[in-house]
Amino acid sequence: MLFIYYKDNLNVLKRTININEEIPENTLWVDLFNFNLDEIAYIENNFNIKIPNDDEKYNIEESARYWEEQDTITINNVFLNKDALNQTTTTKDTITFLLNKKVLFTIRAREIPTFASVENIILANPTHYKSGYEILSEIFDMRVDKDGDVLEWIDKISRLLKTEILEQKNALDYDFYLAKISNLQDLNMQIRYSLFEKKKTLSSLIKSDKIGVHIKENLDIILKDLNSLIDFSLSQLGILDNIQTILTSKIDIEQNKIIKLFTIVTVAMMPPTLIGTIYGMNFENMPELKFQYGYFITLSLMIISTIIPIIFFKKKRWL
Repeated sequence: MLFIYYKDNLNVLKRTININEEIPENTLWVDLFNFNLDEIAYIENNFNIKIPNDDEKYNIEESARYWEEQDTITINNVFLNKDALNQTTTTKDTITFLLNKKVLFTIRAREIPTFASVENIILANPTHYKSGYEILSEIFDMRVDKDGDVLEWIDKISRLLKTEILEQKNALDYDFYLAKISNLQDLNMQIRYSLFEKKKTLSSLIKSDKIGVHIKENLDIILKDLNSLIDFSLSQLGILDNIQTILTSKIDIEQNKIIKLFTIVTVAMMPPTLIGTIYGMNFENMPELKFQYGYFITLSLMIISTIIPIIFFKKKRWL
């Protein structure tokens, strides 16, 4: 599917075109969404460009994430999208941006919320966008804002999680909380990696001779926001590590309580066990065996010898 955004006097209009139609004049942005090979060939022929293939698109080498040629700038960036239902689940989409003679080309396989937001802004404020460079700047600005929203959500959930763990009086479901912390840490690391990737991209764009001064000023502001988000994500990792330490300490405390209880029970049972062992030997020269009330006396001694240590432990507040 091909979406074309083009300038018409002072307005920016959007069209969905087929491969048999002509490209509108003053095109600013060509968005290839869920495209096929015929549509790729149509765009390449009409604009005399080469769309990167999948091998180039998903190559993890640094040189494959950003490169410049005589008339074009090509960028491959990963965009993370948080699941609306399962907040700790994200999808990764590698988006290709290609700038050629002030026209922006975006190649994506799925719907990206950032693109819908940028489209609304462009159509509502058409005078601000005179080329694909302004649109690219807007896309990265919007994407950084959304990454910041995810980090703020992680911060909110982390603080609630910490309070919940500290105030929990009953036995904690440790597997549940450990999994939740692990998911938050993983999401934070994914966002952090994505921010670093965008930082490298924006730094390269600012150095490019193809970018105008006012665009570079906007990119520089976005880059400063990126740096603050990277620092914030680092602090979030520290907070999550602290929560994990608290949870581990709670686990140790619970285990110590169980061990302490078993120790007290063992100590309390030692005197009656000793008494029962002595009178269980059945030697002939044990006069107590002939007592009429020997059994009841011994049973009473065992009960008393159990109660006394328990009373002692309670006074010491060990129970």
